[in-house]
Amino acid sequence: MTTDEVWKLPDIVNRFLSYRAAIPLAQEQISVMMSILKTRDMPLRSFLDLGCGDGILGAAVLGEYPTARGVLADFSEPMLEQAREQLKEYADQLVFESFDYGNPGWVNRMQDYYPFDAVVSGYSIHHQPDDRKRQVYAEIFSLLSPGGWFVNIEHVSSAAQLNIDLFENHYISARYAIEKEQGGMRTFEELTEEYRNRPDKAANILAPVELQCDWLREIGYEEVDCYFRIYELAVFAGRKPN
Repeated sequence: MTTDEVWKLPDIVNRFLSYRAAIPLAQEQISVMMSILKTRDMPLRSFLDLGCGDGILGAAVLGEYPTARGVLADFSEPMLEQAREQLKEYADQLVFESFDYGNPGWVNRMQDYYPFDAVVSGYSIHHQPDDRKRQVYAEIFSLLSPGGWFVNIEHVSSAAQLNIDLFENHYISARYAIEKEQGGMRTFEELTEEYRNRPDKAANILAPVELQCDWLREIGYEEVDCYFRIYELAVFAGRKPN
């Protein structure tokens, strides 16, 4: 089994979703994403949630733009099942696509839906090799309408080991607190061991946020910046020129 295929396993998916509350300032990251999207002069009419997981970003977009039409795409069927269930009240406005955007052919699947006023992605593209990341950003650019935003909530690399250690401690401490509140009996040390040897860890291919912002500028995005960062988590974005 390849490292990225672990996300097709229901147990891995359910474990990730159950501990998402341990992600530091997760709601604030989504709020930053929405603040960026709301700078548009026109209401958002269409969006793509790439690597959508259980649809949390798509839900945030629909909460602000309830008439928007969206495509939610992921290669993990267990994740897509969660997204379909959580967004069932918007079913008539949404299309759920199952594919691996590591293959450039995914863009052809979007021909019936684009251009998009926004493309959003959360903790997904970092699983791609760096060369492929940059290609994906260019492919997203080609799918955006003029003035459309790409917003990426992402796990990025850090230059300082202390930053990595602080993130790990924050996350494990939060998970420990969640488990204790739910009556769990595992020790902090056991959770640390599980985190450091988790099956999806090898699927992470992290890149500096500064480098990724440079890629966006080279592709042609404007207003490119890192709009939020805590530890190894960042919200960075760029807009296609009008």
